Amino acid sequence: METLETTKGPVLKVGIEDKVEPSKALVFGLQHVLAMFGATVTVPLVVGGAVGLSGSEVALMIQAVLLAMGIATLLQTTIGSRYPIVQGSSFAFIPGLIAIGSSLGMAAVQGALIVGGLIEAAIGWLGIIGKVRNLFTPLVTGVTITLIGFSLADVAVKNFFNFYADPSGGTVVKATLVAAVTFLTTVMVALKAGGSLRAMPVVVGALVGYLVSVPLGLVDFGLVKTLPAVSLPTLFPWDEPIFNTTAVVLLLFAFMVSIIESVGDYHAIAAVTNSEINEKRIARGIGSEGLACSIAGLLGACGTTSYSENIGVVALTKVGSRYVVQIGAVILILLSLIPKFAGILASMPAPVLGGLTLALYGMISVTGLRLIKEKVEFSDRNTLILATSLIAGLGAPQLPAEFLAVFPKVIASILESGMAVGALTAIILDRLL
Repeated sequence: METLETTKGPVLKVGIEDKVEPSKALVFGLQHVLAMFGATVTVPLVVGGAVGLSGSEVALMIQAVLLAMGIATLLQTTIGSRYPIVQGSSFAFIPGLIAIGSSLGMAAVQGALIVGGLIEAAIGWLGIIGKVRNLFTPLVTGVTITLIGFSLADVAVKNFFNFYADPSGGTVVKATLVAAVTFLTTVMVALKAGGSLRAMPVVVGALVGYLVSVPLGLVDFGLVKTLPAVSLPTLFPWDEPIFNTTAVVLLLFAFMVSIIESVGDYHAIAAVTNSEINEKRIARGIGSEGLACSIAGLLGACGTTSYSENIGVVALTKVGSRYVVQIGAVILILLSLIPKFAGILASMPAPVLGGLTLALYGMISVTGLRLIKEKVEFSDRNTLILATSLIAGLGAPQLPAEFLAVFPKVIASILESGMAVGALTAIILDRLL
């Protein structure tokens, strides 16, 4: 039997189905783009750098991400939940994308996203979402989210000191200066800024860090000059997709985390807009997200999820029109057609990313810990599950490659993912104990 929940939230100035005059819709839509832009572009920048893509390839991925997220947002607001929800690149996918891209190549990333997206779509549209949600209790979800941030710690620190671009350490002084300025700017904006500026610490931090990097010689504009002004993203930019079972299994854990995050966001936006939330609406939303992830795989982009930042924008502005969000989606699609714009973003030095993500990845872990604190009773049973899952998730990725070679490929890949090991351990213990 379908469950229906009604929520009480602040009164909106503009409702979900209300239209807005074009000039205002453009401004409101642009505000949604700015709120999600820093985080959604950070994902391809981090993945591309860690996997070893060239500047032009990173620009290509950014271009694909902007198009995929624009399409995903349109799907979510039409055939999906029909809430004013913006879709963006999910940080939950970063560990898996880096692991797959580094070992099997970006073609395997495409294949895993396509297959995983279809599985997510089936989980939504076939009504399986209720059973999957039961596996991810607050304890399991808290452990998984916490380990996402922990698993990215080395990426943040390596970017901070410019390790990927300069492993010899020749630019470490300049890199540290840029990363520190970026970090402090981001933190100060998040804590001290007022008005709408406070909602964009990543954008402001990236801009300041980028400008500081230019006179220090850390920015190369050569790529921007070679890119065309306008071009269309293409299908399968990393060659024909490779459908590897190991890659699909590894990425499924990221899909599960993304689903749980999105379900939470659906409840949040329902509360903000004072609208109904039911299983059918949730199922449609997850189904559209899965379809969007498959499309992202076709385009060579990253996995997508709903963005909590933009729910905050709706709560702040009291403008809940999904048509405004669709204008934001169109802006993302138009930006994807400008390679030079993607090239400027791709030229962002690694230390800027390091400064941004030093706190950003930590906040992911803190979010998981806060969820555990607020939703989980610290009984002996739960404490044991929490302790075991965290240690297993932190320790398994430290196993040396020569030891992992003893295991079947699927098992070895799971052991390399702290998030996957921690989630599996928590789920099994939560069912057994």
